[in-house]
Amino acid sequence: MKQAIKTDKAPAPIGPYNQAIMTGNTLYVSGQVPINPATGKLEKDDVKHQTKLVMEHIKSILEEAEMNFSHIIKCSIFISDMANFPQINEVYGSYFDETPPARETIAVKGLPLGADVEISCIAVK
Repeated sequence: MKQAIKTDKAPAPIGPYNQAIMTGNTLYVSGQVPINPATGKLEKDDVKHQTKLVMEHIKSILEEAEMNFSHIIKCSIFISDMANFPQINEVYGSYFDETPPARETIAVKGLPLGADVEISCIAVK
């Protein structure tokens, strides 16, 4: 059995998917990009701002599922330029305690709407 998790505090999907799916005690959060949920527009300021916005989307989705960052066991980070890795890593790391989740960071040719960062995750209650 699966349940769609939806919140107005994160952007609506831009395709045929949900913000997250809960199955059992596991939450699969779709890749989040720096879209302002109020305007539906991509915010393409500096990469630190983009990363913070993405992490805040993930936070809102986790809260909707009655979870928090301590429940995340795996993240996937997709970035448009590996030169941005230190700035993204700095913001990303500030959301976790001394036991951050497993993760990979992958440089890609392009991301939805021209974003510089996209992050997805898996969390377990």
